[in-house]
Amino acid sequence: MNIKQLEAFKAIMTTGSTIGAATRMGLSQSAVSRLLTQLEEALGFALFLRKKGRLMATPEAEDLLVEVTGLVDGMQRIQRMADELRIGRSRKSLLKVGVPTSMTQELLPKIVAEFLKSHDDIVIELLTGSYDTIERAVLDRSADLGFVRLPTEMSDFNIEPVLETEGVCVMPADHLLTRHAVIEVQHLRNVPLVLLGRQRALRTELNQVFRAVNLTPQVRIEVHSVGAACSFVAEGLGVSIVNGLLASHFTHLPIATRPFRPALRYEFGLAFRQDEQRPPIVSAFAAHLKQRLNESMNTVHASKNA
Repeated sequence: MNIKQLEAFKAIMTTGSTIGAATRMGLSQSAVSRLLTQLEEALGFALFLRKKGRLMATPEAEDLLVEVTGLVDGMQRIQRMADELRIGRSRKSLLKVGVPTSMTQELLPKIVAEFLKSHDDIVIELLTGSYDTIERAVLDRSADLGFVRLPTEMSDFNIEPVLETEGVCVMPADHLLTRHAVIEVQHLRNVPLVLLGRQRALRTELNQVFRAVNLTPQVRIEVHSVGAACSFVAEGLGVSIVNGLLASHFTHLPIATRPFRPALRYEFGLAFRQDEQRPPIVSAFAAHLKQRLNESMNTVHASKNA
């Protein structure tokens, strides 16, 4: 076995699929599958069961994960140190942060840039994906902290609540629905929709809302981030229901937002591994992130009330 095979195994365990692992590692899906097969052959037992096209981790895989994670993280730290020594830089501390993909497009770059102005000895590595991917990343030490929706899908976290927001209806700026101050679910009957993928918690809640009024949603496009939803809406391909905070950072697009009823409420927090002492830099970044996110949320509320 080799480190690349172990990296592939860890990435599959973290993301839940060879597709997710391939994206994280910058490889093709077939290359990741090949690395997994080679590792299983070297070990002499299966790490995953294939059921209906999905990979299900075996008990042996769960047992190996902690050791493999420690080894892979250690090798990556050595590689990063070697890279910095080769180019003559001093060693910097690494801070690994898990966030939803849409936060990296508008919201997070400004927050990180401000933090790094006073912490030039830090390297920040961003891990992006769905909330369940972020939760797994925190648990397997791929991330030091993660921005997650509450309540979390998994347990064994220390959680610090951050903010609350509601779902909003996003539509093209010239859409007929803009004449309404509030979008009721009945307004979406026979309206083309751009919705977050079926495995997302919001989608489950939306489906319940649709069923309550006997409405069959006319889904035209499914996406996996708020940023993508807003971009497709801007092209006139439908309307969407998304997290109001993240939607507020895409208003440079030709879109309009309205409150959605019945209200879909969101609570978000920062997740940390349970019963572990946090390095000072992790606590410092968490405090900075919470403060800036709440300021951003207050700006959203102020603009609504203006």
